[in-house]
Amino acid sequence: MKLGIIGLSMCGKNTLFEALTKTASAAESRMENRMASVRVPDIRIDTLSGMYQPKKTTYAVIDYFLPGRGVSPDEKNREQSVWNKVRDSDALIHVVRNFEGGGFGPPDPAADFRKLDEELIFADLVVADKRLERLEADLKKNRKIDTAEHELVKECKAVLDAGRPLRRHPDLASAPLLRGFTFLSAKPVLAVLNSADQGDCSAAGFESTTGERGLVIRGKVERELIQMPEADAKEFLAEYGITESAMTVVIRESYSLLGLMSFFTVGEDEVRAWTIRTGTKAVDAAEAIHSDIKKGFIRAEVVSYADLTAAGSHAEARKKGQVRLEGKEYVMQDGDVVEFRFNVGK
Repeated sequence: MKLGIIGLSMCGKNTLFEALTKTASAAESRMENRMASVRVPDIRIDTLSGMYQPKKTTYAVIDYFLPGRGVSPDEKNREQSVWNKVRDSDALIHVVRNFEGGGFGPPDPAADFRKLDEELIFADLVVADKRLERLEADLKKNRKIDTAEHELVKECKAVLDAGRPLRRHPDLASAPLLRGFTFLSAKPVLAVLNSADQGDCSAAGFESTTGERGLVIRGKVERELIQMPEADAKEFLAEYGITESAMTVVIRESYSLLGLMSFFTVGEDEVRAWTIRTGTKAVDAAEAIHSDIKKGFIRAEVVSYADLTAAGSHAEARKKGQVRLEGKEYVMQDGDVVEFRFNVGK
């Protein structure tokens, strides 16, 4: 799963990317595309690894992508290039300035968020208009068109013409027939308010004004944290009464934003988190491990993480009747610890 990082100029996109991905800054980084895979922090994996002492522990990961600005002297071409680069992202992180300095006046996160959101809406409107133009030209020539697609694109145009992002209309945003359009304003968005060291740490005002989910971070502090030895970083956080870094929260929220959850497989060889979408059935979750397991699916032996850790072992959980056999239609729950029974010959 991939999240694209966007934002107005000088809002701190590079700072956030470097803090999230623990990568060093580079002078040329603003021009070049940057992408890195980030481990999703999960104390449940740590606990299970402590129980099973496996040879290998594998966490869930997310890819973060920061598009380069490019070198075109034309600002509009540069912006269009950026939008094209993030179109294949599954969701967007919108970094918003929440600090003064650098020639800027007082911050207005809600206004800045709306300004860039309007650019996303306009970029989508261009795509919708072009498609409608082609479809209606085919209609005039009596060529057969997909009428369902035609109606959906017209609905999208009406929403965009009204200045609303498509994500506010879930049925449109998730319509299978529109998937190939990769509409930017249809993607889930997490707003990250980049504050000064002593800035406002509440996103309540932003959320009530925009109706969007917001998180406040102190980007420069977070970037400094990743450069410290682990012990020093923990001491620093404790000094400010912070239980976890903002980056941990952003990564976890990113995972949730994508509608994802984890189930676990455990054993002496490996303890591993597997990523699936919320609402996935057991037979489809099996495919996350291997397609053969889905084809030969018989049953899923399931115990919840809470029950397993409370019991202390799989054997104890079974004695307590907490280990269940579930069929293909079972809807997986976040934190399920699973062993799939399957027959390859089926």
